[in-house]
Amino acid sequence: MAGASVEKGTIAVHLVLEALCEMRRQGVDEAAVLQEAGIDADLLTQPEERVSSEAYGQLWLAIARQMDDEFFGMNRRRMKVGSFAYMTRAAAQEPTLDAALQGALRFLHLVFDDFSPRLEVRDGLAAIVIDEAPGQAYRAFGYFTLWLIIHGLSCWLAGRRIDVLGIQLRCAQPDYIEDYQVMFTRNLQFARGQSRLLFNADSLQTPIRRSADDLKRFLSDAPGNILVRYRDPQSLSARIKNHLRSLAPEQWPDVEALAAHFHMAPSTLRRKLSLQGQPYQGLKDQVRRDLAIACLDSDDGNVRDLAFELGFADSSAFYKAFKKWTGSTPGQYRALMHPERH
Repeated sequence: MAGASVEKGTIAVHLVLEALCEMRRQGVDEAAVLQEAGIDADLLTQPEERVSSEAYGQLWLAIARQMDDEFFGMNRRRMKVGSFAYMTRAAAQEPTLDAALQGALRFLHLVFDDFSPRLEVRDGLAAIVIDEAPGQAYRAFGYFTLWLIIHGLSCWLAGRRIDVLGIQLRCAQPDYIEDYQVMFTRNLQFARGQSRLLFNADSLQTPIRRSADDLKRFLSDAPGNILVRYRDPQSLSARIKNHLRSLAPEQWPDVEALAAHFHMAPSTLRRKLSLQGQPYQGLKDQVRRDLAIACLDSDDGNVRDLAFELGFADSSAFYKAFKKWTGSTPGQYRALMHPERH
């Protein structure tokens, strides 16, 4: 099954091997945790295969119980079993996502040695920044696991998916990143000066309205419920966005042509997108946003030319749209992503 695409509700065996890495290094027998998770040991020799997100969640729990560490043994100080539940209960009592996230990051600062996560807000952009000792860099799996915990909790508290605008990591790019692109964003950058996850700061004002029953259900289903939350890579909306990425914006089809491409009536297309809460215009805006961010991250191209390439009538319309998407202007975003150039 080499080269398999990311399937709904599944996790690559690549990540299973990453999860087992520290346990193996410590010489702990993995047979028991694999059996508890219902994962065939023979799959470990086939990293392109996939397991269900439920099985991966059970593996996470089994490893945590075996090592008394919910962070797979990747830090000198363990994230002892029960830490995530304690952090979640405290966060759910806060009035807004801002207060909840600040409290959760302070808790994680107390839990871990070697690095400290914090929230930074500037020019309409929010970033979960990881402060580390000079010269030190985790493997990518460590950063993404930390962000999976924080971002997954934040999405549940907000009651919606919080779009990740970009991720920068200090480490080199690993051999496998496809699941990370589905879980977070296609905009992943490696070998950067600092590790951080970016999102629109407007999300921080989201009020938290979670009941005791909500909290009980969330914790009973964790961590499996945060692995592939709010996103289905095989959904119609995801397939439409992939189709749009294959075309220049000026070639993007109207609804009738798009429906024909996917072999359905326009009314059927609109109905299916409505059920997913994703109108076609919104999907086009998301792809434009991702393309704009990728261009601003990669070079110092002219913003006016970028606006034209993305199909905007003029640069002022692009500025307005970018501000709505990210909370910042293109210049502010570029300055934050490339402080060495400013």
